[in-house]
Amino acid sequence: MTEPTVAEVMTELATYEDPKTREVNEKHGDDHGVKLSLLRALAKRLKTQQELARELWKTGDTAARLLAVLICRPKAFPRDELDVMLREARTPKVQDWLVNYVVKNSPHAEALRLAWSADPDPTVASAGWALTTERVAKNAQGLSLAGLLDVIEAEMKAAPDRLQWAMNHCLAQIGIEHAEHRDRALDIGERLEVLKDYPTPPNCTSPYAPIWITEMVRRRHDAAGR
Repeated sequence: MTEPTVAEVMTELATYEDPKTREVNEKHGDDHGVKLSLLRALAKRLKTQQELARELWKTGDTAARLLAVLICRPKAFPRDELDVMLREARTPKVQDWLVNYVVKNSPHAEALRLAWSADPDPTVASAGWALTTERVAKNAQGLSLAGLLDVIEAEMKAAPDRLQWAMNHCLAQIGIEHAEHRDRALDIGERLEVLKDYPTPPNCTSPYAPIWITEMVRRRHDAAGR
């Protein structure tokens, strides 16, 4: 069985295009009309194909790039290539998947975290904060949590949307995971009021940090008491 060409994959992706899906995605800044369940099913069928992933990424098409993220080999990318890909990512979903599925599983994750966090481009910096949040949750040794809270306190309120969202996630994670910093994290969230009025569907937790922290801590406490 021959491996599919880029043209063949692009043709198949085109058959999945759904106008209603595109309309919903475009409201979130994502310019594609392919349901993610179909993308994942196609990726499962294709399995890991690093060179095909690279060629799909080069098309610049959002659905093709999401598929590329699913079929690539994260550890095969050199640091510089990941940096270029992040800067090319454009749409929120592509950036989110690239960071979460590829960069977090790369041996270059920490070096990129440090470089991206200090980048003047707020979109790139948001990726650095996403990697920092991962460290806060899983491996905080060596991080200055107080220092992170200092930066969040000083800069989150005025940060552009995507960067603000990433910093807020880090704030919440510090409060959830590190009890010694919880009171300060709650205080910062209450004073800055970032995402306080964010529309939250029923049965979902608000991204407003004080509510998010309090709810997650309560759930863990309840689970521990069972």
